[in-house]
Amino acid sequence: MTVASQVKQTLASLKGVQGTLRIYSTQTQDEETVSVFQEALETTSAVINDLEKRLQVLEYQEPQYKGN
Repeated sequence: MTVASQVKQTLASLKGVQGTLRIYSTQTQDEETVSVFQEALETTSAVINDLEKRLQVLEYQEPQYKGN
């Protein structure tokens, strides 16, 4: 498995986690818990953005990985 495919797999997993966090944050009534989920969503979004940028660099440097 190439580095690019591992990054893509990690991105897919993180996006799944992000969806789960969104669901949990809408299902709770406790404000503190909602705040924790929101913070986790922000952190997850930042990591996803960083990995997407890294993937772009990988695909630019190694065009054979693009679209795989």
